[in-house]
Amino acid sequence: MNNIVAIVGRPNVGKSTLFNRLTTPRTAIEEKMPGVTRDRLYGTTEWSGRELVFIDTGGVTFGGENRIAVLVRQQVELAIEEAGLIIFLLDGREGLTALDEEIGLMLRCSGKRVIPVVNKIDIYEQDAGKYDFYKLNFGDPLSISAAHGKGSGELLDLILSYLPPEIKEEDSYRPEIVKVAVIGRPNVGKSSLINKMLGEERVIVSEIPGTTRDAIDTYFEYGEQPYLFIDTAGIRRKSKIKEPVEYYSILRSLKAVQRADLVLLMLDGVDGITEQDQRLAGYVDQAGRGLIIVVNKWDLARGTEHARADYMDHLKRQFSFVPYAHQVFLSALTGWKLDQVYPLILQTWQEQHKRISTSLLNELLEDALAVNPPPAVKGKRVRLFYMTQPAVKPPTFVIFANEPDLVHFSYRRYLENRLRESFSFKGTPIIIKLKKRQRRGD
Repeated sequence: MNNIVAIVGRPNVGKSTLFNRLTTPRTAIEEKMPGVTRDRLYGTTEWSGRELVFIDTGGVTFGGENRIAVLVRQQVELAIEEAGLIIFLLDGREGLTALDEEIGLMLRCSGKRVIPVVNKIDIYEQDAGKYDFYKLNFGDPLSISAAHGKGSGELLDLILSYLPPEIKEEDSYRPEIVKVAVIGRPNVGKSSLINKMLGEERVIVSEIPGTTRDAIDTYFEYGEQPYLFIDTAGIRRKSKIKEPVEYYSILRSLKAVQRADLVLLMLDGVDGITEQDQRLAGYVDQAGRGLIIVVNKWDLARGTEHARADYMDHLKRQFSFVPYAHQVFLSALTGWKLDQVYPLILQTWQEQHKRISTSLLNELLEDALAVNPPPAVKGKRVRLFYMTQPAVKPPTFVIFANEPDLVHFSYRRYLENRLRESFSFKGTPIIIKLKKRQRRGD
């Protein structure tokens, strides 16, 4: 794509702050701590009628670093390769460093157009410090303050001036993007699953728990159907949260559920089901999102087919409050049974958008009432008149009654079961609302 711009620089120069300034809504985590951003984060903005895609990257370092630092640099190299333009972000307060010069050499070898941008220039007197950066030989450095927004409009104008003209495509039908959030406890294999499904190292995979800290958006197509996968940081109980940055990661993960159409809840097939897994499933249910429970590492734990049947029974008991959820057993690391995931995602998404005609709904309601009418409460007879479906995602049904407040929860569950027996809705919660019928003249 010719509209992708990567933001590259050493740690703690303000890359995530600039990314959040240029894109909406806020996506990258900002902390006064080097090394917070590790993966490639994608965000979009529109400027002068042109859509721009920005990539936030981790801080580049060289030398004898740990494995995470090496993986971060690999992600930066992939971002550089993918981008049509590079923002080389520099720190105007600290001045030019040897690490900046090493990164400059790496960018020069890429052959991509590079815009040197000097950040943290909050007042005019600080602007003189930018002249040291001419030594990088990338042309005139642009002074900005990402934290205060100074120079952001000028930077966007400069980006547009360097990008090739936009090629207008003829209007054509494109399917709606299916948005999928991948959540779970730390180190259950969320990033491994996405990498395997994409066939590339789009997100960092490491045996170290907590590697993914941001919610990472990944766009791709499979069978001409566009998808957006949202990889999230592992979610732990509050008592286990120590670093402030981990707290914000959890908030981003929960927000990712709200942004998604449906959720892959990953479990560890070796460790078994935990209370935290159940809490996450409950959160997805309350949010009204589709749910697929993914039991990972099953190649290590599966044993015999009898063991799988026993685990399935255990799974149904532990997640009895979300009986509609799909279950799939696989190995994200080896790809075993991975081909089952895409059909389940598409099936769940279709069930979320299913509409039932009013005539069919009322035939079902009439039959349900004949078989099992609602019981009288305190001598009052409960009457249900008719049903409609006003909304999808999740499928929502409204039943008009004379005394809606007297309809017991168990009878609502009975009606839900009848709906599922007739129309499936596998993988998605459904909502049943009862309203009082208004008589003419009321």
